[in-house]
Amino acid sequence: MTKEEIVQYDLKYRYMLLSRMQADCEYYLGYGCRNRKRLWAGDENRQIEYMLWIYDSFTENEKPVWLTREQIMEYAEEMQVSIGEEPVVQTA
Repeated sequence: MTKEEIVQYDLKYRYMLLSRMQADCEYYLGYGCRNRKRLWAGDENRQIEYMLWIYDSFTENEKPVWLTREQIMEYAEEMQVSIGEEPVVQTA
């Protein structure tokens, strides 16, 4: 599934997917023993990239209260993923 396809889904789907991806990161960093097969995206870089893309697809008043962009960046650091400048996406 591409990033562009994901942002076409409704809020509920994107919240659920972002939550799933967060849980995958927690597992990967803990009991998952850094096994990339445990990540939804199958790769650390893509996982963080997709999480940021989904997070940025929400308007300011839609952003989840249970996850911040800073927390995603902390996952990236713990997973040793370097993040370039990603375009901010806003759905219409």
